[in-house]
Amino acid sequence: MKHIGTLIIGAGQAGLAMSRCLSDRNIPHVVLERGEIANSWRHERWDSLRLLTPNWQSRLPGFAYTDPDPDGFMSMPEITRFLNDYAAASRAPVEECTRVLSVTVHGTGYHVATDRGGWICDTLVLATGACNIASVPALSAQIPERVAQITALDYRNPHQLAPGGVLVVGASATGVQLAAEIRAAGHEVILSAGEHIRMPRHYRGRDIQWWMDRAGIHTTRVEEVDDIDRARRVPSLQLIGSHAQRFCDLSSLATQGVEIVGRLSAVRDGTALFSGALHNHCALSDLKMNRLLDTLDSWAEETGRSGIGPVERFAATPCPASSRLSLYLGGGHIRTILWATGFRPDYSWLHLPVFDRKGGLMHREGLVAPGLYTLGLPFMRQRNSALIDGVGADAAALADHILCTRGRSAA
Repeated sequence: MKHIGTLIIGAGQAGLAMSRCLSDRNIPHVVLERGEIANSWRHERWDSLRLLTPNWQSRLPGFAYTDPDPDGFMSMPEITRFLNDYAAASRAPVEECTRVLSVTVHGTGYHVATDRGGWICDTLVLATGACNIASVPALSAQIPERVAQITALDYRNPHQLAPGGVLVVGASATGVQLAAEIRAAGHEVILSAGEHIRMPRHYRGRDIQWWMDRAGIHTTRVEEVDDIDRARRVPSLQLIGSHAQRFCDLSSLATQGVEIVGRLSAVRDGTALFSGALHNHCALSDLKMNRLLDTLDSWAEETGRSGIGPVERFAATPCPASSRLSLYLGGGHIRTILWATGFRPDYSWLHLPVFDRKGGLMHREGLVAPGLYTLGLPFMRQRNSALIDGVGADAAALADHILCTRGRSAA
């Protein structure tokens, strides 16, 4: 049995940022990683994916992007290399290929069992992220066996799909990107869209992330939001990591030949049933986009910002007068369903009374229980908590809390 003051589980951007902040405060610690550093980026993303944030926004404690393409978007091999360089520069004490099997209480600390032996620690940081398991609706059990089902975690490229039609379920960033890629590969594609948020890649001559960074949208604090639970469930913006395409939205997909239908609401007797509320979802998406653009325009006017283009507005998302409400899945027309319906954390190994009735991890700005912390979750302390650019501020705050509470029995 090994003993250490602080353990971190996970060596992605959250765990590495936490490690750097602890090192800066001279707090001994070890990072446990089930695979390799940046394991999820290496093995659980599709081949063509690029970050949705520009390279200049890849900022971690004591480390930032310095290569000659600040306005570009890193590919998965590039982000893997970036995080490996960060770990090396920080001298992060990472124990790779160490899978956590269980976490239980041990006195005033915790016992962490792994496939390479056990650890006892006073302080434990859960930095395993929010995208460990694909969220697939229960109605997937009603899909006919002849239709293959795949999640965004398992998808790599169109070549792994059977010839024939593909139903993509979900219209946030993942869903629209994959629908566009699969359609470009020659498949007939139907996209099932529920709640989503349309957004231009660039606005008034600047990347949308520039606006959200400068205007303070990303650093909105939890106490500034009326319904934090709702804010944490907001879909990801419909963006793509490229300046070649201003919109990756329902309109651009329809232009490419993708059929847009409403939210998948049920599957009965082999028939998929879609909501008739597509028009409402599109109108609400446009409304949210325009509200944000109004906020950005107001900020630019109030601050007298120069060097930006004129105010812009975009045509509403065109919706057909009526969209398909049903689709028979048993006839062989649709060969694959791709679930782009979001992700959730995996805490199956965390044997502690820290979950709510729905199985969600309870925390207050990352503080879970005495000596127990979490990091890298959506809107944990501020809006960009789950982004590479935001996790550092959260890690610093938690490291300060650990420094102040070491040796105490209560957080």
